[in-house]
Amino acid sequence: MYAEERQQAILERARARGRVDVTALAEEYSVTTETIRRDLTFLERHGVLRRVYGGAIPVERLGFEPALATREAVLTAEKKRIAKAALEELPDEGSILLDAGSTTARFAEELPTDRELTVVTHAVKIALHLATRPNITLMLLGGRLRSRTLATVDSWALHALSEIFVDVAFIGTNGISVERGLTTPDPAEAVIKRAAIASSRRCVLLADHTKVGNDHFTRFAELKDIDTFITDDGIDGAAADELADAGPRVVKV
Repeated sequence: MYAEERQQAILERARARGRVDVTALAEEYSVTTETIRRDLTFLERHGVLRRVYGGAIPVERLGFEPALATREAVLTAEKKRIAKAALEELPDEGSILLDAGSTTARFAEELPTDRELTVVTHAVKIALHLATRPNITLMLLGGRLRSRTLATVDSWALHALSEIFVDVAFIGTNGISVERGLTTPDPAEAVIKRAAIASSRRCVLLADHTKVGNDHFTRFAELKDIDTFITDDGIDGAAADELADAGPRVVKV
């Protein structure tokens, strides 16, 4: 097994079990504990694991919020599939809201050039990508800029959201579970997400399977607030059924 294959397998195991142990991994893969430690260090530098005594824990389990650049480099193929599938939820014309996040940013890249859309966003990167599109009327929400997500928050953004009503809101999340709904680490981001959902006729959640079963500090929505949840085929089948029973239509791609 190549190092890249072993590292991917370690990451998948950590996400499935919540933790991995150095000694157990060394025995399973028939390598030294030093090799496993190097693997864990590599994964930690890429922002997907956090080293702890004797092993590692996926960052999702720690309530840790990786920077946008880190998140954009993870699960890129899955996010692209989610983004392409989300095109089916676009209105023929009208208005949409794009939440900040790595998957919604990928969706922004997929927006078609053959229909007139008004796009509202509080994500600077999304705004910069769409700024030169002649078919798009871009509305960038102001406010305090969070460096970790490159998104605006607080009262200025909230005031603007309270005065608009869009056809579809495309939302991201750090965690989703039947027990806790949709959650995110930062309360200021949570308030904006909650207002974005309230300002829309329909809400579509775009999130990869690693978000499922994770709970973070602040809840911003319940499952019944979401009309459609688009995720990748890595999601556990039973988990997908439980989420669908609680409210949203679940689309696996």
